Amino acid sequence: MDQKFNGILLQHNSDKTRLINILWDIQRQYGYISQEAVAQLSEALNMSPMDISETISFYHFYRTKPFGEHAIYLCDSAIGRMNGYQAVRDALEQEAATSFGSVSADARFGLADTNCIGLSDQEPAMMVGDVVFTKLTPGKVSTIMAELKAGKAPEDIANPQGHDSSTLAYVETIVETGIRNEGSVLFKAGRDYKALLQSGLGQHPDEIIDEVTVSNVRGRGGAGFPAGLKWRLGREAEGAEKYIICNADEGEPGTFKDRVLLTRSPKDVLLGMIYGGYAIESRFGIIYLRAEYWYLKDYLERQIQDFRDEGLLGADILGSGFDFDIRIQMGAGAYICGDETSLIESCEGKRGTPRIKPPYPIQAGYLGMPTIVNNVETYACISRIIEEGGRWFANIGTEDSTGTRLLSVSGDCEHPGIYEIEWGITLNEVLELVGAKKPMAVQISGPSGECVSVAKDGDREICYSDLSCNGSFMIFDESRDLLDIVKQFMHFFVEESCGICTPCRAGGVDMLTKIERVIEGRACQQDLDECVEWGALMRATSRCGLGTTAAKPILTTLDKFPELYEEKLSEAKHSLLASFDLEQAIGEYDLSFKTLVEEARK
Repeated sequence: MDQKFNGILLQHNSDKTRLINILWDIQRQYGYISQEAVAQLSEALNMSPMDISETISFYHFYRTKPFGEHAIYLCDSAIGRMNGYQAVRDALEQEAATSFGSVSADARFGLADTNCIGLSDQEPAMMVGDVVFTKLTPGKVSTIMAELKAGKAPEDIANPQGHDSSTLAYVETIVETGIRNEGSVLFKAGRDYKALLQSGLGQHPDEIIDEVTVSNVRGRGGAGFPAGLKWRLGREAEGAEKYIICNADEGEPGTFKDRVLLTRSPKDVLLGMIYGGYAIESRFGIIYLRAEYWYLKDYLERQIQDFRDEGLLGADILGSGFDFDIRIQMGAGAYICGDETSLIESCEGKRGTPRIKPPYPIQAGYLGMPTIVNNVETYACISRIIEEGGRWFANIGTEDSTGTRLLSVSGDCEHPGIYEIEWGITLNEVLELVGAKKPMAVQISGPSGECVSVAKDGDREICYSDLSCNGSFMIFDESRDLLDIVKQFMHFFVEESCGICTPCRAGGVDMLTKIERVIEGRACQQDLDECVEWGALMRATSRCGLGTTAAKPILTTLDKFPELYEEKLSEAKHSLLASFDLEQAIGEYDLSFKTLVEEARK
């Protein structure tokens, strides 16, 4: 082992539960994670090489061989494809003199596609190492690549003013915040965090939980579980330690609200986590930050250090006797880690494979201890609830959907970005607010949510009892090929499945095959019937939310836009089995037979 390698291990105390961090440090130091490094880690961490290799292989951004001086990941998403993705992709291949999935002959550039990187309001977008570039055009690509070839660092190209990476100026130079309106709850400037925390710590932990319960705030990550109940269970749970985790792994295509909250209101999130730690008697907090948001890391570390310097984090906070601190855990590229149990596995240095429940994290979570996992937006809301009171929050929105909701709006509209709306607003009201001219469909809550028809569902309300929304709000107008978008969504689920359970692993591939048959005009009614049957099976038997919702792009569009599917069946509806291509099958058999004959002759 060289000195640098030893230094990485020393920094992490050779703790195998920090394997994700160790692997990141090795890759950032050497450019990739070699087999030699795996062997050395195996000895140092007392782990088998296979265990380490399976963790590496699980995450999208780890590399086991050199991938060029500049690793470039272009976001391949439905929204990106609507805004010039292909032209940008072609320009990158031309400028790098290599194809996607390869490294240029001079070893300067590696090109790869990646899924949604939380910038749907500013696509096409790409990552060059840790730095993101937005609103790309072929011309902009040429300029960026020319500067890289001239030896300029990506951060210097994106940040020509030279702002410190720990400042808001740096983050907002690289990525536009995009807040289009502000409501009554979030993004409030001038908050006195010291006074707020002093007041909160002056209450009994049960009083904090009571206010959260009265507010009826529900988890803003998608599941909508009552936060007050979760915190009450966390307080009652028994364990030598307890943990507070903030889920900042927003990988749902079309969602970017947490990115904006962490940019504009990071201390609201920290304050909400501290309240949670105080309420359940936890000493440790973790922010699980997706790798695509690495450009936010230094800035967030500074916000945490500011709180430490002011006595709001650390030992004996404000003389209360309460100890609590927060660290950032970086992800490594895995949508499945948005699932709370997958996230916990990743925090422990493992593959992000979902756990079987029960036990629930509140019973046995991080390191086997009771753990509260809430979303970025949830903690930000709770910081305001403790300030203004639970009843104040409950009086906003509707009876069962209290407070406000952040919408990440993208797609066919004049003003994409972040909107803070009150629950109960109608679909049509949102579309008018964002300047959608001829909307046909809206994908609510990303691919795992519901595709609705503007003509049929325009008067429906955004609330838990009607159109429940996790934040993603993608708009598609009449010019879009909705079936092609469905295909892209299904491909996303296939790519992001962890593969642990058959309904998701196999079902996703089969459903993707079905939508491809429909698009090609080779499907029959039996194919659509099987989509419904298989989708129900996936929902009932998959281990986690990815598998249970993976069929929804097909099922919800089939429900709302049946005519799009029926049109494709028109030429095949009288056939016994239109989806079977006899000529193709014979051709494949003939080719296989010829290959066997040639091999035999050799």
